[in-house]
Amino acid sequence: MVDSQYVLPNDIGIATLDCTEAFKLLSPEERLYAHYLSRACWYGGLVVLLQTSPEAPAIYTLLSRIFRAQDPTQLWELAHSLGLSDEEYQAFLVYSAAIYANMGNYKSFGDTKFVPNLPKEKLKQLVWGSQAFVAHPKEMEALWDSCGERMFSLESTQKHLGLRGEGVSTYFSANCSMEDAKLAQDFLDSENISAYNTRLFKTEVDGEAVYEVRLASVLSDDVELDAEMSAKMKCFEFRGCKFTVTRGDYCLLLKRVVDNLQKAKQHAANATQAEMLKHYIASFTQGSIKAHKEGSRCWIRDKGPIVESYIGFIESYRDPYGSRGEFEGFVAVVNKAMSAKFARLVAAAERLLEQLPWPRAFEKDAFLKPDFTSLDVLTFSGSGIPAGINIPNYDDIRQTDGFKNVSLGNVLAVAYSTQKDKLTFLAEEDKDLYIKWKGPSFEVQVGLHELLGHGSGKLFVQDDSGAFNFDRNVVINPETGEQIRSWYRGGETWDSKFSSIASTYEECRAECVGLYLCLNKEVLGIFELKGDDAEDVIYINWLNMVRAGLLALEFYTPESRTWRQAHMQARFVILRVLLEAGGGLVSLHHTTGADGKPDAIVSLDRSKILSVGKPALERFLCKLQVLKSTADVVGGRALYKAYSTVNDEEPERFLSLRHTVLLRKEARKMFVQANTRLEGEDVILVQYEGSAEGLVRSFRDRFPEDAEVLDQQLMELARADAQYWPAC
Repeated sequence: MVDSQYVLPNDIGIATLDCTEAFKLLSPEERLYAHYLSRACWYGGLVVLLQTSPEAPAIYTLLSRIFRAQDPTQLWELAHSLGLSDEEYQAFLVYSAAIYANMGNYKSFGDTKFVPNLPKEKLKQLVWGSQAFVAHPKEMEALWDSCGERMFSLESTQKHLGLRGEGVSTYFSANCSMEDAKLAQDFLDSENISAYNTRLFKTEVDGEAVYEVRLASVLSDDVELDAEMSAKMKCFEFRGCKFTVTRGDYCLLLKRVVDNLQKAKQHAANATQAEMLKHYIASFTQGSIKAHKEGSRCWIRDKGPIVESYIGFIESYRDPYGSRGEFEGFVAVVNKAMSAKFARLVAAAERLLEQLPWPRAFEKDAFLKPDFTSLDVLTFSGSGIPAGINIPNYDDIRQTDGFKNVSLGNVLAVAYSTQKDKLTFLAEEDKDLYIKWKGPSFEVQVGLHELLGHGSGKLFVQDDSGAFNFDRNVVINPETGEQIRSWYRGGETWDSKFSSIASTYEECRAECVGLYLCLNKEVLGIFELKGDDAEDVIYINWLNMVRAGLLALEFYTPESRTWRQAHMQARFVILRVLLEAGGGLVSLHHTTGADGKPDAIVSLDRSKILSVGKPALERFLCKLQVLKSTADVVGGRALYKAYSTVNDEEPERFLSLRHTVLLRKEARKMFVQANTRLEGEDVILVQYEGSAEGLVRSFRDRFPEDAEVLDQQLMELARADAQYWPAC
């Protein structure tokens, strides 16, 4: 029996992201713009396979060839004839759907490997019997040989994403350690090169380490270098090591991204959108983060577009070091009714920022009012789909140009719905209220988290000219009572400075802001909540957070004492803070369920939220912001590590609770997305049913014109770098 952590259940939730009504409202030009942007996103999303594991591209290609030759229904008939049970064939479909939904064989939420929940020999039998194999036996056998063993392997270093000796990551060659990642980051900072669109490959030449920093681009090293790239594309000596900066990573896929962005540009709604796409095209062509930043500035200026999108190397959650961005792209349509609420929240933002528990000097000099819209997702490529986004992630742009917030309405509508009989770790008297108010409370939390969580706080910086963006003689650290003693210098950023804890620390800060400000009556009024309803939303928002802190234990690995998911680590930290507050605010009880197996109940005394919970959050939130503002990595790591520690000490016994959480965990939902298709001058939307079959069919139809060539190019890119993972 395979540990349930590493397989997906046959009854996993799979939901359709419905955007039919939103798409109907688009004009013909807007549909064409959305179509070509979606094509760019889908092609770029395949990059994630190359950013995840050595075997992911081959698994994807193997499955794609199988399903292009036979529909899931036809394949089911073959499976039956070969002796596979209904359960085994469903397990194969669920595994295939999960490969597509996660863009690889590691969960996007938790970075844990998942393997097929059927015997290896039966899956091999199905592959060998497929029409794809009959038509191309040598190619299919070669694909199986390159991924079959790893597909099922649960060796200790293959269970999770991580660096050498701890896990798998194709952001780095297999011989890279955390020390190598830190050295490379120091080198990148010294040359003012962003890590976002890079990978790191380490080789040895004459006994000396040589590092290749490879930028993602269409163009290769020696072609059409502009002035910016000429300064970067060369060999460097750094701390006795050789570093070579090259480019051309993912070139064949990025060429398809660029081609479709060029087509989308012809249908842009205004000059700002056209300029934005021009910079994105330059970024992906040259490998320039500077160009992507310029595109992001245009994106921020493009206020209230009907079709909203963003694309690039964005989130660094899955880089074990925390600096490299996973490729991501989305296209979505504005939901005007919900966006009106968020617009009112933006209008109140400056007043609300004054309520946050840190001194005015630790807040941005001016709040640059962003767009904040509710969107229905048409396309979201990458390894997973969030409920809300606050981007861009570039610190310098966020501080001076601003940012945008989006809440993904059709994701929220289906992602977090729960049946009462599957609702774990709550007292019976809380369950009905939880189900009633979970959606509205999460809407409030997402709004506050994105706008005033990620959108708040100042970084103290000394630029290359030596100038400071704060008054060193006046500003006092409220935690020490002394003047500011540390800050960011030159090319240092939040991600590069706080590296592996940057993402989770920032998610924790944003979650705390959401909890803290949801107590504000003005906020609740903006979301049309008042009286008992408002009080219930506060209670469920806080209860949801402490329950999430308990559920987070699924994402902790005791063997390595590491957390695998930034948001869940953040929620565990908040649970610890609120437990530490005492006063009976939060309690955890080990119990036995009706099935006779271990269970647990988390409870929250709603009468203590204001008197005990708010002051505790106030103190903790101020510490988080001060340490972040002052670039105090040592202090920040110490604080965050202390609250992230999982042990089995009384009274909570978290390690024991982890076993209970794993026993009763519910798999995260997967989403089926639509395709767009050109028919003459019109764009048609094609929706699919919310099932494993529907998800598989959506990907089967995703690349109708060039699927075979695309498979070949994906495998060409994968094989070119296979030497860097010699055991694979």
